[in-house]
Amino acid sequence: MWEDYFDMNAISEIRLKTTVYFGNGAIKKIDGIIENLKARGVNQVLCMTGGRSYKLTGAWDNVEAACKKHNVGITLYNKVTPNPTTIAIDEAVALAKKDGAKAVIGIGGGSPIDAGKSAAVLLAYPDKTAEDLYTFKFTPDHAVPIIAINLTHGTGTEVDRFAVATIPHLNFKPAIAYDCIYPEYSIDDPSLMTKLSVDQTRYVSIDAVNHVVEAATSLAANPLAIAFGVETIRLVAKFLPEAVKNPEDLKARYALLYASMIAGSGFDNGLLHYTHALEHPLSGMKPELTHGLGLAMLLPAVVLECYPARPKVFAELFAPIVPGLKGNPDEAKAAAVGVEKWLASVGVPQKLTDAGFTDKDVEPLCKLALTTPSLDGLLGCAPVPSSPERIKTIYTNSLKPMA
Repeated sequence: MWEDYFDMNAISEIRLKTTVYFGNGAIKKIDGIIENLKARGVNQVLCMTGGRSYKLTGAWDNVEAACKKHNVGITLYNKVTPNPTTIAIDEAVALAKKDGAKAVIGIGGGSPIDAGKSAAVLLAYPDKTAEDLYTFKFTPDHAVPIIAINLTHGTGTEVDRFAVATIPHLNFKPAIAYDCIYPEYSIDDPSLMTKLSVDQTRYVSIDAVNHVVEAATSLAANPLAIAFGVETIRLVAKFLPEAVKNPEDLKARYALLYASMIAGSGFDNGLLHYTHALEHPLSGMKPELTHGLGLAMLLPAVVLECYPARPKVFAELFAPIVPGLKGNPDEAKAAAVGVEKWLASVGVPQKLTDAGFTDKDVEPLCKLALTTPSLDGLLGCAPVPSSPERIKTIYTNSLKPMA
């Protein structure tokens, strides 16, 4: 267990900032949240969402009813796509400024909530653009209130200070991290997630696994990140097959959502490193690539590189999915192959070649990893040095199966 190997002289920063309403039926809490905003002088909100899930799940009906009850207007922007762009964020902010919106509600998975966080900053800085925000031309210290209504069990963005957006003309997909973009309130209601497709269920759950693998093994790791990591992987290993088998299984959805939430807090505390830093160039080049799938393709190769630096942590994390690891540095290949086999067992055997990447893409991907704003911060948290050679090795080893 972590107490046997963690450095007690390391000073940890523990973050748990957002009020989360968690459980079946939590969406009903939106009424009190809107009432609270109204009492603070918010008469108009920007609602950031996309696709159809915000309506199909019933989340929108509850938001609309609460706003109507408390006489709060809604500016609806429902064109957020997976891997949201700075262009879309600017479009939404322009509408919100016109209507006088003073708070933001994000409904969806990571993309709408991250876009909503970004819009909340820009409503507080009306002379700035989304590209300004994501190229770090200013450092925000405040934003309008943010409410997150989460519709997936993967990103953890409803409890953290991070957001991601793509700058299309640069193929950049940077991440921002500011205290001012913690949601004030978040709603995690498993009953809103039973309509996730089987593939979405897999990919978002794998996103949560990657969050804790990185957070628990980074240079910023702390006991909370490790403890959350162990529990996250235990829950995903047990309940992901159940949710795939029966998407309406509320117990499985509850467990996976809880895993995702604590994984979000885990990486808010322990930060991220290789897998996320190297996935951002993948979906920067191919915006149609699902984030969780990109992470799955990279994870075994990342484990191979990092395991020798944190063998005891990895062995503890992977006990439910790669049993028998002893926490010895020479187990790296066995751990990496074991993770690859587990991913295949839950229906995600794909590698980079399956997404259309080839050897010729490795150099451009490496360049994006090393030049995209903010990714150097993630790479700097890795437990082994992030040299250009190691980054190239991870991409190359991710093209085809290891086993």
